[in-house]
Amino acid sequence: MSYKIGLVGKPSVGKSTFFNAATMNDVPEGAYPFTTIDPSVGEAYVRVQCAAPEFDQTCTPSVGYCDEGTRFVPVKLVDVAGLIPGAHEGKGLGNQFLTDLNEADVLVHVVDFSGKTDAEGEATEGHDPREDIAFLEEELDMWYLEIMEKGLEKYANAYDKENTDIEVVLAEQMSAFKTNKDEVKKLILRLDLSLDPTEWDDDDVFALAQEIRKETKPIVIAANKLDTPEGQANYEEISDDPDYEHLTIVPASAHAEKALKNADEAGVVDYTPGAEDFDITGDLSDEQEQGLERIRTFIDAYGGTGVQQSLEAALFDVLGLMAVFPGTANGKGDEKGTFRDCFLLPDTSTTSDFAYHIHSDIGDGLLHGIDCRNGRQVGGSHELDHRDVVELITTAQ
Repeated sequence: MSYKIGLVGKPSVGKSTFFNAATMNDVPEGAYPFTTIDPSVGEAYVRVQCAAPEFDQTCTPSVGYCDEGTRFVPVKLVDVAGLIPGAHEGKGLGNQFLTDLNEADVLVHVVDFSGKTDAEGEATEGHDPREDIAFLEEELDMWYLEIMEKGLEKYANAYDKENTDIEVVLAEQMSAFKTNKDEVKKLILRLDLSLDPTEWDDDDVFALAQEIRKETKPIVIAANKLDTPEGQANYEEISDDPDYEHLTIVPASAHAEKALKNADEAGVVDYTPGAEDFDITGDLSDEQEQGLERIRTFIDAYGGTGVQQSLEAALFDVLGLMAVFPGTANGKGDEKGTFRDCFLLPDTSTTSDFAYHIHSDIGDGLLHGIDCRNGRQVGGSHELDHRDVVELITTAQ
Protein backbone atom coordinates (compact mmCIF):
# COMPACT_ATOMS: atom_id res chain seq x y z
CA MET A 1 0.00 0.00 0.00
CA SER A 2 2.28 2.73 -1.26
CA TYR A 3 -0.37 5.46 -1.58
CA LYS A 4 -2.30 7.23 1.17
CA ILE A 5 -5.64 8.96 0.82
CA GLY A 6 -6.25 11.66 3.42
CA LEU A 7 -9.87 11.97 4.55
CA VAL A 8 -10.61 15.52 5.66
CA GLY A 9 -13.62 17.60 6.55
CA LYS A 10 -14.96 19.91 9.22
CA PRO A 11 -16.58 18.34 12.31
CA SER A 12 -19.92 16.55 12.06
CA VAL A 13 -20.13 16.21 8.27
CA GLY A 14 -20.08 12.39 8.36
CA LYS A 15 -16.33 11.96 7.90
CA SER A 16 -16.03 9.22 10.52
CA THR A 17 -19.03 7.45 9.01
CA PHE A 18 -17.33 7.66 5.61
CA PHE A 19 -14.10 6.25 7.09
CA ASN A 20 -15.98 3.41 8.79
CA ALA A 21 -17.94 2.67 5.63
CA ALA A 22 -14.78 2.53 3.54
CA THR A 23 -12.75 0.43 5.97
CA MET A 24 -15.37 -1.14 8.25
CA ASN A 25 -13.14 -0.14 11.17
CA ASP A 26 -14.79 0.77 14.44
CA VAL A 27 -13.89 4.40 15.13
CA PRO A 28 -16.29 6.63 17.08
CA GLU A 29 -19.06 8.39 15.20
CA GLY A 30 -21.06 11.31 16.46
CA ALA A 31 -22.50 14.68 15.57
CA TYR A 32 -20.17 16.71 17.75
CA PRO A 33 -16.78 18.36 17.16
CA PHE A 34 -13.61 16.30 17.25
CA THR A 35 -15.17 12.85 17.34
CA THR A 36 -11.85 11.73 15.87
CA ILE A 37 -9.03 13.04 18.04
CA ASP A 38 -6.08 11.12 16.62
CA PRO A 39 -5.55 10.21 12.99
CA SER A 40 -7.04 6.81 12.27
CA VAL A 41 -5.47 4.72 9.55
CA GLY A 42 -7.45 1.98 7.89
CA GLU A 43 -7.29 -0.31 4.91
CA ALA A 44 -9.68 0.69 2.16
CA TYR A 45 -9.84 -0.72 -1.37
CA VAL A 46 -10.05 0.36 -4.98
CA ARG A 47 -11.52 -1.87 -7.67
CA VAL A 48 -9.59 -3.27 -10.65
CA GLN A 49 -10.86 -5.79 -13.16
CA CYS A 50 -8.83 -8.90 -12.41
CA ALA A 51 -6.62 -10.20 -15.23
CA ALA A 52 -6.62 -13.83 -14.06
CA PRO A 53 -9.78 -14.94 -15.93
CA GLU A 54 -8.18 -13.90 -19.24
CA PHE A 55 -5.54 -16.57 -18.59
CA ASP A 56 -8.05 -19.18 -17.40
CA GLN A 57 -6.63 -18.81 -13.90
CA THR A 58 -8.11 -18.19 -10.46
CA CYS A 59 -6.19 -15.50 -8.63
CA THR A 60 -4.85 -15.95 -5.09
CA PRO A 61 -4.33 -12.38 -3.81
CA SER A 62 -1.54 -11.89 -1.29
CA VAL A 63 -3.31 -8.72 -0.09
CA GLY A 64 -6.85 -7.52 -0.66
CA TYR A 65 -9.32 -9.91 -2.24
CA CYS A 66 -11.13 -10.76 -5.46
CA ASP A 67 -14.90 -10.97 -5.82
CA GLU A 68 -16.26 -12.47 -9.04
CA GLY A 69 -13.55 -11.00 -11.22
CA THR A 70 -13.22 -7.67 -9.42
CA ARG A 71 -9.94 -7.22 -7.59
CA PHE A 72 -10.10 -5.09 -4.44
CA VAL A 73 -6.63 -3.60 -4.09
CA PRO A 74 -5.77 -2.16 -0.66
CA VAL A 75 -4.82 1.47 -0.05
CA LYS A 76 -4.29 3.37 3.17
CA LEU A 77 -7.05 5.71 4.25
CA VAL A 78 -6.09 8.28 6.89
CA ASP A 79 -8.91 9.95 8.81
CA VAL A 80 -7.43 13.31 9.83
CA ALA A 81 -8.98 15.25 12.70
CA GLY A 82 -9.18 18.95 13.38
CA LEU A 83 -10.17 20.89 10.27
CA ILE A 84 -11.78 24.19 11.22
CA PRO A 85 -11.27 27.71 9.83
CA GLY A 86 -7.96 29.01 11.14
CA ALA A 87 -6.27 25.61 11.31
CA HIS A 88 -3.17 27.10 9.64
CA GLU A 89 -3.00 29.57 12.54
CA GLY A 90 -3.07 26.73 15.07
CA LYS A 91 -6.79 26.92 15.89
CA GLY A 92 -8.53 23.70 16.89
CA LEU A 93 -6.07 20.86 16.31
CA GLY A 94 -4.37 23.08 13.71
CA ASN A 95 -0.70 22.16 13.69
CA GLN A 96 -1.32 18.47 14.29
CA PHE A 97 -3.98 18.48 11.58
CA LEU A 98 -1.53 19.90 9.04
CA THR A 99 1.22 17.49 10.04
CA ASP A 100 -1.07 14.47 9.71
CA LEU A 101 -2.52 15.79 6.47
CA ASN A 102 0.90 16.02 4.89
CA GLU A 103 1.24 12.23 4.91
CA ALA A 104 -1.47 11.97 2.24
CA ASP A 105 -0.86 11.84 -1.51
CA VAL A 106 -4.40 12.97 -2.35
CA LEU A 107 -7.29 14.30 -0.29
CA VAL A 108 -10.95 13.33 -0.17
CA HIS A 109 -12.80 16.28 1.34
CA VAL A 110 -16.09 15.15 2.88
CA VAL A 111 -18.57 18.02 2.60
CA ASP A 112 -22.07 18.09 4.07
CA PHE A 113 -24.08 19.03 0.99
CA SER A 114 -27.32 19.07 3.00
CA GLY A 115 -26.18 22.39 4.49
CA LYS A 116 -27.06 21.29 8.01
CA THR A 117 -23.70 21.96 9.67
CA ASP A 118 -22.06 25.37 9.92
CA ALA A 119 -18.39 26.32 9.58
CA GLU A 120 -17.64 25.07 13.10
CA GLY A 121 -19.56 21.81 12.66
CA GLU A 122 -22.58 22.90 14.68
CA ALA A 123 -26.14 22.10 13.61
CA THR A 124 -27.80 24.70 11.40
CA GLU A 125 -29.99 25.04 8.32
CA GLY A 126 -29.20 26.43 4.89
CA HIS A 127 -25.40 26.50 5.13
CA ASP A 128 -23.81 26.84 1.68
CA PRO A 129 -21.47 23.88 0.90
CA ARG A 130 -19.45 26.25 -1.31
CA GLU A 131 -18.09 27.84 1.85
CA ASP A 132 -16.75 24.48 3.06
CA ILE A 133 -15.19 23.68 -0.31
CA ALA A 134 -13.47 27.07 -0.29
CA PHE A 135 -12.24 27.04 3.28
CA LEU A 136 -10.20 23.83 2.93
CA GLU A 137 -8.43 25.24 -0.12
CA GLU A 138 -7.89 28.54 1.69
CA GLU A 139 -6.44 26.82 4.77
CA LEU A 140 -4.04 24.80 2.62
CA ASP A 141 -3.09 27.79 0.49
CA MET A 142 -2.21 29.86 3.56
CA TRP A 143 -0.22 26.96 5.01
CA TYR A 144 1.77 26.60 1.80
CA LEU A 145 2.22 30.37 1.55
CA GLU A 146 3.72 30.64 5.03
CA ILE A 147 6.24 27.90 4.30
CA MET A 148 7.10 29.27 0.87
CA GLU A 149 7.69 32.75 2.28
CA LYS A 150 10.36 31.27 4.56
CA GLY A 151 12.05 29.94 1.43
CA LEU A 152 11.91 33.38 -0.17
CA GLU A 153 13.53 34.84 2.94
CA LYS A 154 16.36 32.32 2.63
CA TYR A 155 16.82 33.29 -1.01
CA ALA A 156 16.84 36.99 -0.11
CA ASN A 157 19.55 36.33 2.49
CA ALA A 158 21.64 34.10 0.23
CA TYR A 159 25.29 35.10 0.01
CA ASP A 160 25.59 34.48 -3.73
CA LYS A 161 22.24 35.10 -5.40
CA GLU A 162 23.65 34.93 -8.91
CA ASN A 163 24.51 31.28 -8.39
CA THR A 164 21.44 30.43 -6.31
CA ASP A 165 18.41 29.04 -8.13
CA ILE A 166 15.07 29.96 -6.63
CA GLU A 167 13.57 26.57 -7.56
CA VAL A 168 16.30 24.81 -5.57
CA VAL A 169 15.70 26.96 -2.49
CA LEU A 170 11.91 26.59 -2.63
CA ALA A 171 12.06 22.85 -3.29
CA GLU A 172 14.31 22.40 -0.27
CA GLN A 173 12.02 24.53 1.90
CA MET A 174 8.91 22.67 0.72
CA SER A 175 10.42 19.19 0.50
CA ALA A 176 7.89 17.88 3.04
CA PHE A 177 5.26 18.32 0.33
CA LYS A 178 7.09 15.77 -1.84
CA THR A 179 8.05 18.27 -4.49
CA ASN A 180 11.39 18.85 -6.20
CA LYS A 181 13.28 21.59 -8.01
CA ASP A 182 12.16 20.43 -11.46
CA GLU A 183 8.50 20.49 -10.47
CA VAL A 184 8.83 23.89 -8.78
CA LYS A 185 10.55 25.33 -11.85
CA LYS A 186 7.83 23.89 -14.09
CA LEU A 187 5.14 25.57 -11.99
CA ILE A 188 6.97 28.90 -11.95
CA LEU A 189 7.15 28.86 -15.73
CA ARG A 190 3.54 27.65 -16.01
CA LEU A 191 2.49 30.87 -14.28
CA ASP A 192 4.70 32.93 -16.64
CA LEU A 193 6.78 34.14 -13.71
CA SER A 194 10.39 35.17 -13.88
CA LEU A 195 12.99 32.89 -12.31
CA ASP A 196 14.12 35.98 -10.43
CA PRO A 197 11.76 36.24 -7.42
CA THR A 198 12.69 39.88 -6.86
CA GLU A 199 10.37 40.56 -9.79
CA TRP A 200 7.39 38.88 -8.09
CA ASP A 201 4.66 40.79 -6.28
CA ASP A 202 2.43 39.46 -3.48
CA ASP A 203 -0.13 38.12 -5.95
CA ASP A 204 2.61 36.19 -7.79
CA VAL A 205 3.86 34.65 -4.55
CA PHE A 206 0.36 33.57 -3.53
CA ALA A 207 -0.37 32.20 -7.01
CA LEU A 208 2.77 30.05 -6.89
CA ALA A 209 1.98 28.75 -3.39
CA GLN A 210 -1.50 27.85 -4.61
CA GLU A 211 -0.17 26.14 -7.72
CA ILE A 212 2.26 24.03 -5.68
CA ARG A 213 -0.59 23.11 -3.33
CA LYS A 214 -2.82 22.00 -6.21
CA GLU A 215 -0.01 19.90 -7.62
CA THR A 216 1.00 18.20 -4.38
CA LYS A 217 -2.33 18.02 -2.49
CA PRO A 218 -5.03 17.42 -5.12
CA ILE A 219 -8.59 17.21 -3.80
CA VAL A 220 -11.71 15.16 -4.53
CA ILE A 221 -14.98 16.40 -3.05
CA ALA A 222 -17.22 13.72 -1.55
CA ALA A 223 -20.62 15.44 -1.68
CA ASN A 224 -21.98 13.67 1.40
CA LYS A 225 -25.55 13.44 2.68
CA LEU A 226 -26.93 13.48 -0.84
CA ASP A 227 -29.70 11.18 0.33
CA THR A 228 -31.50 14.37 1.42
CA PRO A 229 -33.54 16.74 -0.77
CA GLU A 230 -31.38 19.67 0.34
CA GLY A 231 -28.20 17.80 -0.56
CA GLN A 232 -29.47 16.88 -3.99
CA ALA A 233 -30.53 20.45 -4.74
CA ASN A 234 -27.14 21.81 -3.69
CA TYR A 235 -25.32 19.16 -5.72
CA GLU A 236 -27.25 19.97 -8.90
CA GLU A 237 -26.52 23.67 -8.49
CA ILE A 238 -22.82 23.34 -7.63
CA SER A 239 -22.00 20.62 -10.16
CA ASP A 240 -23.41 22.90 -12.89
CA ASP A 241 -21.39 25.90 -11.69
CA PRO A 242 -18.37 26.55 -13.97
CA ASP A 243 -16.43 27.87 -10.96
CA TYR A 244 -16.13 24.26 -9.76
CA GLU A 245 -15.12 22.63 -13.02
CA HIS A 246 -11.56 22.24 -11.69
CA LEU A 247 -12.79 19.88 -8.96
CA THR A 248 -13.95 16.28 -9.07
CA ILE A 249 -17.21 16.17 -7.10
CA VAL A 250 -18.63 12.73 -6.29
CA PRO A 251 -22.23 12.36 -5.04
CA ALA A 252 -22.15 10.32 -1.85
CA SER A 253 -24.02 8.92 1.13
CA ALA A 254 -21.63 7.40 3.66
CA HIS A 255 -24.66 6.40 5.74
CA ALA A 256 -26.04 4.33 2.84
CA GLU A 257 -22.71 2.55 2.27
CA LYS A 258 -22.36 1.72 5.96
CA ALA A 259 -25.95 0.47 6.14
CA LEU A 260 -25.47 -1.80 3.11
CA LYS A 261 -22.22 -3.25 4.43
CA ASN A 262 -23.78 -3.88 7.84
CA ALA A 263 -26.75 -5.57 6.18
CA ASP A 264 -24.42 -7.65 4.00
CA GLU A 265 -22.44 -8.79 7.06
CA ALA A 266 -25.71 -9.68 8.78
CA GLY A 267 -26.68 -11.83 5.79
CA VAL A 268 -29.83 -9.92 4.91
CA VAL A 269 -28.55 -8.39 1.67
CA ASP A 270 -26.01 -9.38 -0.96
CA TYR A 271 -23.94 -6.27 -1.66
CA THR A 272 -20.56 -5.70 -3.28
CA PRO A 273 -18.87 -2.40 -2.33
CA GLY A 274 -19.32 0.17 -5.07
CA ALA A 275 -22.09 -1.79 -6.82
CA GLU A 276 -25.06 -0.02 -8.35
CA ASP A 277 -27.57 -2.45 -6.83
CA PHE A 278 -28.02 -5.12 -4.16
CA ASP A 279 -30.29 -8.09 -3.47
CA ILE A 280 -32.33 -8.59 -0.33
CA THR A 281 -31.64 -12.14 0.85
CA GLY A 282 -33.01 -12.23 4.39
CA ASP A 283 -36.12 -11.47 6.42
CA LEU A 284 -36.64 -7.79 7.18
CA SER A 285 -39.19 -5.71 9.03
CA ASP A 286 -41.31 -3.36 6.94
CA GLU A 287 -39.30 -0.42 8.28
CA GLN A 288 -35.98 -2.03 7.35
CA GLU A 289 -37.19 -2.92 3.89
CA GLN A 290 -38.44 0.63 3.32
CA GLY A 291 -35.05 1.99 4.43
CA LEU A 292 -33.21 -0.29 2.02
CA GLU A 293 -35.53 0.67 -0.82
CA ARG A 294 -34.75 4.35 -0.18
CA ILE A 295 -31.07 3.47 -0.44
CA ARG A 296 -31.77 1.55 -3.65
CA THR A 297 -33.44 4.64 -5.13
CA PHE A 298 -30.42 6.74 -4.18
CA ILE A 299 -27.74 4.44 -5.63
CA ASP A 300 -29.82 3.90 -8.75
CA ALA A 301 -29.89 7.67 -9.30
CA TYR A 302 -26.18 8.25 -8.61
CA GLY A 303 -24.55 4.99 -9.68
CA GLY A 304 -23.58 3.88 -6.17
CA THR A 305 -23.23 5.25 -2.66
CA GLY A 306 -20.21 7.32 -3.68
CA VAL A 307 -17.83 6.02 -1.00
CA GLN A 308 -16.03 3.57 -3.25
CA GLN A 309 -16.32 5.98 -6.17
CA SER A 310 -14.65 8.80 -4.20
CA LEU A 311 -11.61 6.67 -3.38
CA GLU A 312 -11.26 5.51 -6.97
CA ALA A 313 -11.68 9.02 -8.34
CA ALA A 314 -8.89 10.15 -6.01
CA LEU A 315 -6.40 7.51 -7.14
CA PHE A 316 -7.29 6.84 -10.76
CA ASP A 317 -8.74 10.13 -11.98
CA VAL A 318 -6.91 12.73 -9.90
CA LEU A 319 -3.57 11.06 -9.14
CA GLY A 320 -3.64 9.26 -12.48
CA LEU A 321 -2.66 5.80 -11.24
CA MET A 322 -2.98 2.50 -13.07
CA ALA A 323 -2.87 -1.13 -12.01
CA VAL A 324 -0.19 -3.56 -13.22
CA PHE A 325 -0.04 -7.31 -12.54
CA PRO A 326 3.20 -9.28 -12.30
CA GLY A 327 2.78 -12.43 -14.37
CA THR A 328 4.52 -15.31 -16.07
CA ALA A 329 4.59 -15.71 -19.83
CA ASN A 330 3.52 -19.36 -19.57
CA GLY A 331 0.48 -18.38 -17.50
CA LYS A 332 1.47 -20.64 -14.62
CA GLY A 333 1.99 -19.65 -11.03
CA ASP A 334 4.14 -21.16 -8.32
CA GLU A 335 3.43 -22.99 -5.10
CA LYS A 336 2.05 -19.74 -3.65
CA GLY A 337 -0.59 -19.37 -6.36
CA THR A 338 -1.28 -17.17 -9.38
CA PHE A 339 -1.88 -13.45 -9.84
CA ARG A 340 -0.98 -12.87 -6.23
CA ASP A 341 -0.14 -9.19 -6.65
CA CYS A 342 -1.62 -6.09 -8.24
CA PHE A 343 0.40 -2.89 -7.97
CA LEU A 344 -0.73 0.72 -8.34
CA LEU A 345 1.67 2.92 -10.31
CA PRO A 346 1.64 6.34 -12.00
CA ASP A 347 0.14 6.06 -15.48
CA THR A 348 3.45 7.15 -17.05
CA SER A 349 5.33 4.18 -15.56
CA THR A 350 7.70 2.06 -17.60
CA THR A 351 8.81 -1.54 -17.29
CA SER A 352 11.83 -0.28 -15.36
CA ASP A 353 9.65 1.77 -12.99
CA PHE A 354 7.54 -1.33 -12.36
CA ALA A 355 10.64 -3.38 -11.55
CA TYR A 356 11.97 -0.78 -9.11
CA HIS A 357 8.54 -0.41 -7.52
CA ILE A 358 8.64 -4.09 -6.59
CA HIS A 359 12.25 -4.12 -5.37
CA SER A 360 15.43 -2.16 -6.07
CA ASP A 361 17.36 -5.39 -6.74
CA ILE A 362 14.85 -6.36 -9.43
CA GLY A 363 15.20 -2.92 -10.98
CA ASP A 364 19.00 -2.99 -10.87
CA GLY A 365 19.09 -6.43 -12.48
CA LEU A 366 16.31 -5.87 -15.05
CA LEU A 367 17.05 -7.32 -18.48
CA HIS A 368 13.61 -6.83 -20.07
CA GLY A 369 9.95 -7.54 -19.56
CA ILE A 370 7.50 -9.82 -21.32
CA ASP A 371 3.95 -8.72 -22.12
CA CYS A 372 2.13 -11.83 -20.94
CA ARG A 373 -0.91 -11.25 -23.16
CA ASN A 374 1.01 -11.46 -26.43
CA GLY A 375 4.37 -12.90 -25.37
CA ARG A 376 6.30 -9.95 -26.76
CA GLN A 377 9.51 -8.72 -25.17
CA VAL A 378 9.39 -5.12 -23.89
CA GLY A 379 12.34 -2.98 -22.90
CA GLY A 380 12.88 -1.08 -19.69
CA SER A 381 11.69 2.19 -21.24
CA HIS A 382 8.44 0.67 -22.52
CA GLU A 383 5.44 2.57 -21.11
CA LEU A 384 2.88 0.33 -19.48
CA ASP A 385 -0.91 0.47 -19.70
CA HIS A 386 -3.63 -0.04 -17.12
CA ARG A 387 -4.08 -3.75 -16.29
CA ASP A 388 -0.95 -4.86 -18.13
CA VAL A 389 0.40 -8.27 -17.08
CA VAL A 390 4.19 -8.23 -17.23
CA GLU A 391 6.84 -10.80 -16.42
CA LEU A 392 10.10 -9.19 -15.34
CA ILE A 393 13.27 -10.94 -16.51
CA THR A 394 16.04 -9.95 -14.11
CA THR A 395 19.37 -11.14 -12.83
CA ALA A 396 18.15 -10.60 -9.26
CA GLN A 397 17.74 -13.79 -7.26
